[in-house]
This record gives sequence, structure tokens and C-alpha cells, in this order.
Amino acid sequence: MRFIGFIFFIFIAFYFQGCSAKNTLHPSEMFNQQEEPLSSDEIESNLEDEELFEEFADETDIEEIYDPFMRYNEVMTTFNDVVFENFFNPLAKGYKYVIHQEIRESVNNFFHNILFLPRFANNILQAKFKNATEETGRFVINSTIGVLGLFDVAKSQFNLEKHEEDFGQTLGFYGVGSGPHIVLPILGPSNLRDMLSLFPDALLSPINYDKSVCYTITDTWPEYIAVSAYNEINSLSLNLGEYEKLKKDAITLYPFLRDVYEQHRVKQIEE
Repeated sequence: MRFIGFIFFIFIAFYFQGCSAKNTLHPSEMFNQQEEPLSSDEIESNLEDEELFEEFADETDIEEIYDPFMRYNEVMTTFNDVVFENFFNPLAKGYKYVIHQEIRESVNNFFHNILFLPRFANNILQAKFKNATEETGRFVINSTIGVLGLFDVAKSQFNLEKHEEDFGQTLGFYGVGSGPHIVLPILGPSNLRDMLSLFPDALLSPINYDKSVCYTITDTWPEYIAVSAYNEINSLSLNLGEYEKLKKDAITLYPFLRDVYEQHRVKQIEE
């Protein structure tokens, strides 16, 4: 959690520095891009156009995408892509080759079950009481009949659906904007709101290594890294090929992934 706090500090500093760089392209600036000398008729026509633009300046301002960390994000996207293709993807393929699918699915069920508390809290915070009740039912049933969450009996026998919610969705539910897009090392696409939301969700996570919390399953930083990495590798082994399928349509990888992420989060918050 100290590492996450350090990341917050760095990006908050970049954010407030980047705010000063926010701008819009005023229509009158278009005239400054002319390179060839203009005739007197063209100058007069342009002046008339400029007056017209100024009259409707508020309506015709063209908003640029607010992306103050674009250069950093492009570099980090490339870094994450290289790490994924050359480390995580081969590792997940090897893991899939060795471990049977039913075991990997049970491991995935176990991790999903122990992360019940953040989902429950965020459903409550968004006044989704029915969903919170179903999440509670899923946790009780899967922790008992489902043998500590290894089997999703709540879905297969009681038809109780999952209701994924996090603190970023909760903030979005109450109208908090996403802020600038930020690509996190290894973790991938995010934005200022979702990045800051990792901290309260981590406080409720039993994987968290904070010694002051009694319900965590890790007690040290290496244990936290190992357990979190194993969870991600196991999850990736069940979804191999999806990242490649997604990015094959990208002309330029970073803006494509940025738009896909932001649109996906908007859809999750609206649901």
C-alpha cells in the first residue's frame, strides 16, 4: 500500500502541473497557420470570417482531448505492451499448459470470493442494496457450500449474479469526473479518479499486506506481490488472446486503448 501511495503522490504532482497546460484551439488561431502570402481580397475575407468567429466564439471553440500526460502515457503503454508480450503472456501460456482449466477456474473463484468486501461496500455506497444483498448471498454460499470459494455454487445452483463495483465507479456514480487519462506501470490504462480509488479499495482488500489489518492473507510486501501476481497470471491464463484480439484493430496503440478504457468505464458507471 505504501507503493500505491507513492504512485498517487507522483501523479498528483504531475496532474497539477499538467492542469496549467490545458488549452483549447480557438478558431482565430487557424488563421495563424497560413503560410502563403494572402491577397488583399483574401485578407478582407478572412477578417470578416474572424469577426464572425469572434461573435460566436463560445459556440465554436474546438475542444482538444485533455491529455496532459500523453507523452508519458505513450511511453508507458509501449513499456506495458513489451512486458506483457514478452513476460506475462508467455508465463500465462506456460501456466495454462501445466495447470488444468478446472483448477485455474477454482483459483479464480477463490480470489473473486475473498474480494467480496470492496464489491459489497461499493454497492452499498451506490445504494444498490439488492446487488449488495446478492453479493452477500454469493459470499456466504460460496464460502461454505462452495468450499472456501473454490466453486461458484451461488451462480450454478442459486443463479446469483456477480455485481462488480469499485470505488472509481462509486465516485463516477456521484458525478466525479474521470480526470486526465493515466497509464500505470504494469497495471495498464487508468485515469486520475480510478487511480486514486485504488487506495480505498486496497484498504478493504484481504490481499493487502497492511499489518494493522487483521483480515489480510499477506503480511509482507513480497507476499503481497507474489499473491497479486499469481492472481493476475491465473486470471490471464483463462483469457489468453483477448488482448491481442483487442489491439489488432488499433492504428496507434495508445489512443486506441485510452478510448476503449474510458468508454468502458463510462458504460460501467451508467449500469
